[in-house]
Amino acid sequence: MAIIDPVNETLHRIRVRLVPNNLIGVEGAYIAFTINEACLGIEDVCASLKNRGGFTGNYDDLVEYVKQFFNEAAYLLCDGFAVNTGYFSIHPNVGGGFDNVTEGHDRRKHPVTFRFRTRAPLRALTGHIAVEVEGIADVQGYIDKVADVNTGAVNETLTPGGLFSISGHKIKVAGDKPDVGVYFVPAADAVQKVKVTGNLAENTASKLIGVIPALTVGTWTVEIKTQYSRGGTFLKEPRTVVFRSALIVEPTAT
Repeated sequence: MAIIDPVNETLHRIRVRLVPNNLIGVEGAYIAFTINEACLGIEDVCASLKNRGGFTGNYDDLVEYVKQFFNEAAYLLCDGFAVNTGYFSIHPNVGGGFDNVTEGHDRRKHPVTFRFRTRAPLRALTGHIAVEVEGIADVQGYIDKVADVNTGAVNETLTPGGLFSISGHKIKVAGDKPDVGVYFVPAADAVQKVKVTGNLAENTASKLIGVIPALTVGTWTVEIKTQYSRGGTFLKEPRTVVFRSALIVEPTAT
């Protein structure tokens, strides 16, 4: 009987750029940031399945079935069930601490969140991914995390009226030009960006905390315009730092 050695074939690639390493406890002069591709929706994935994956059924039915699946999964998550899709699982979680066993649930003190865990089949795919380093990232600044303080979600959701926490590099809001500030930009129309008003609770080169404006339901991202420079002298014109990932404002539960 012949012995066949498995071949670990590279089938996919992820592109990254390097940025200076400012993280405590992480070795190396630079760390990698993924060059984010477009955020694909259900329709996009189903189209790929139809065109590339060889799906022979009706495309519109496929989209509808997938949406029904996720709607039902969300319903079950709200009843406390965890949902395992095979590649990842989603787990409901209640945060915060209770002072005693008779204390009731407080939405702000004990926020309900959902946690995602990768499963073995998805982890196994990492052996088929090649990472291509495309040089140094833009040193004008970058945003790596946008946290929704109310829900605890990171790079996922926004809660209008709640707090945001933005982490990154060279993002301090500073300058005398009128367009300096933090903006939330709708994916549907970048012209209709919404500027954060009022003072920021924290405003440093690596972290910003403020109040999320009254955003409409939909997909948004973050943009920062600042004249900040490490030397302490304002830049002549604001530079723009853009967060490339999608952030979702969800409908308010009724």
